[in-house]
Amino acid sequence: MPEIGPAPVLALLVGVLHTGVYLLIRGSAGLNLPFVLLAAVLGAYGGQALGSRLGDPLPIGDFGLAWASLIAWLGIVLIVAASDLAASRDEA
Repeated sequence: MPEIGPAPVLALLVGVLHTGVYLLIRGSAGLNLPFVLLAAVLGAYGGQALGSRLGDPLPIGDFGLAWASLIAWLGIVLIVAASDLAASRDEA
């Protein structure tokens, strides 16, 4: 069985954490929740890769937490903006 490195597992944890914070702030995500979670996890994984190359001010071992968090939030904002725009387009 192939071993899984710490980056995907930590990206999953960071993505779930930021999705939970988003839910606390907004109150509900409705049917967008799986997409928000996917965007946060993929953003955290991509942010970790970016942070490992650019350097990270808040590393956890080799995992760049600051970049992972920033890109996870960017993914959440993009999904929410796209869903709001699609919803407003349907109303018009």
